[in-house]
Amino acid sequence: MLQHLPALVTLLNVLLQFATLWIVGKARTRYGVHAPAISGHPGFERAWRVQMNTLEASVMFLPVLWLATYYGFPIWAGIAGLVWLLGRVWYIVTYMKDPSARGPSFGLALIGWAALVVLSGYGIVRAMLIG
Repeated sequence: MLQHLPALVTLLNVLLQFATLWIVGKARTRYGVHAPAISGHPGFERAWRVQMNTLEASVMFLPVLWLATYYGFPIWAGIAGLVWLLGRVWYIVTYMKDPSARGPSFGLALIGWAALVVLSGYGIVRAMLIG
């Protein structure tokens, strides 16, 4: 059952992306920032940066999640992925309130991502050496 954890983490990442989209849409309405504008009220700009930061981070997160999974570490990849997701959710909440307080949440997500990089690298090298 736990070998499917990376798939669940991927689905949760998609839902997280949708949540940030929703946050930006609500902020557009609340602060009167009409598309295509991406600046205006600081509350909207925080929502926009949360969405973009999460999208940018996902581009680096998803490949290493699946590389670690493919190269033999599905359970550990899933756990590291959950750590990354927890960090990102905390990051979103923190950034929306006070962007200068985002450091610890960013650090937690970074730990999850770094674990995936290490698992991926180890798995790839091991596969290349074994054949």
